[in-house]
Amino acid sequence: QVQLAESGGGSVQAGGSLRLACVASGRTLSFDAMGWFRQAPGKEREFVAAIAWSGVSTRTADSVKGRFTISRDAMKNAVYLQMNSLKPEDTAVYYCNTATDTLALATMKGLASWGQGTQVTVSA
Repeated sequence: QVQLAESGGGSVQAGGSLRLACVASGRTLSFDAMGWFRQAPGKEREFVAAIAWSGVSTRTADSVKGRFTISRDAMKNAVYLQMNSLKPEDTAVYYCNTATDTLALATMKGLASWGQGTQVTVSA
């Protein structure tokens, strides 16, 4: 199994920035892509961004395109999410996960068990 640990959340004002980090441990050879998801209160969990372990392929949800950037450090089994120009509607618990490719992440198929997530709160 893969264990996931997210960090970096916090409270910021609209227009601010945060950088989230996620480290994978355990069966790290079982996946070839990592991604970020979020779940706002009362809403379903949604896809945010994904990156192939090669770093060549990325996918980003339209709602965050141009503001959020995903990156990875293969040596550390880590994925990052740089979030700029944050908006109140970005408020959510953010989770990372793994899959065989970025499409699987974008469609939320074949994912590992979820971690605890990290809370991001954006005030107006």
